[in-house]
Amino acid sequence: MSNNEDIFLCAICNVESGTCNEDCKFCTQSVKYKANIDRYKQKDIEQIVKEAKIARANGAVGFCLVTAGAGLTDKKTKFIAQAAKAVKAENLGLRVIACNGIASLEQLKELKAAGVDNYNHNLETSRDFYPQICTTHTWDERYQTCLNAKEAGLKLVCGGIFGMGETQEDRISMLEAINSLDPMNVPLNFFHPNEALPIVENTVDIEQAFDLITLARKMIPNAHKIMVAGGRELMFGDRQYEIFERGANAFVIGDYLTTTGKTPKDDVEALEKLGFKIAKNMHLMPDER
Repeated sequence: MSNNEDIFLCAICNVESGTCNEDCKFCTQSVKYKANIDRYKQKDIEQIVKEAKIARANGAVGFCLVTAGAGLTDKKTKFIAQAAKAVKAENLGLRVIACNGIASLEQLKELKAAGVDNYNHNLETSRDFYPQICTTHTWDERYQTCLNAKEAGLKLVCGGIFGMGETQEDRISMLEAINSLDPMNVPLNFFHPNEALPIVENTVDIEQAFDLITLARKMIPNAHKIMVAGGRELMFGDRQYEIFERGANAFVIGDYLTTTGKTPKDDVEALEKLGFKIAKNMHLMPDER
C-alpha cells in the first residue's frame, strides 16, 4: 500500500480471561495448560467503558470485546450486549466488535440489536488441520458461526493463525475458506509460543510471514482490511512496519489477550514518522456491504 492510504487501528478489551475449557493447543486462555496469565470472570462495565475511551484517545477506530470460552451462552450474550450499549452510549466514534466464540443466529441478532457492529470469529487454520490443534469443537462449527454472523446483519471479521505446524497447503486452504465468507476484515495472527502450550515454537520465519500477508491480500481481494494482530512484535521485530508494504493496512494497538504489545504511543509515533496516515473517524470505515 502507499503512504497515502489510511492505517486502521484496533484495540482489544479482554472482558473474560483464562476461563476456557477448550483444548486449543495455541491458546493460553485454556485452563488445561495452566499458563501463567491473569484469570478473571468478567470486567466491570465501567472498566470496559474506560478502556474504550483510552483506545479512542490512542487512535483506535475499532474496539473488540473478547471473552474466553467455546462460545456465547445466554448470560454471556446479555453481558456483551450490555457492554456494547454502554460503549456506544459514550458516542466515541468506535466501531464495536464482539469476539465471543461459537454463536447462534439468535444470540448474534441480540448483539446486533445492542449496537455491536462486527463479529470476529477466526477459522484459525484449514479444515483438515484443525483436529490437530483442537478436539473439543469443530472447524465446521466455526464456519457456521461466521455464516450466522452475516445472516444476523453483523459485519464479519475472520482470520487465522500461522505457524502452528500447518503446511503451506493448509494455509492456502484456510485463506480460500475465509475468502468464501467474504469478510469485511481479516486478522492475521502469528503464533506466540508459551512454555505451557503443547506447540513449542512458531514454524514460520519472518520472510514467510511477509509472504503470507501478501498472499492473504491476493487471495481475499474484497477485504477492506488485512490486519496483523497477535504475534506482530515477536514475529517482525524492528521490521514490523514493513507489513504495510506487503498488503496489510491495519493492526492491533496496545496489549493482546494474554501478551503485551508495544505502547500505542510508540506505534502511532512510528507510523507518523514514516508518513502513514491513521484513520481517525468512523466515517472512513466502509459502508454497509
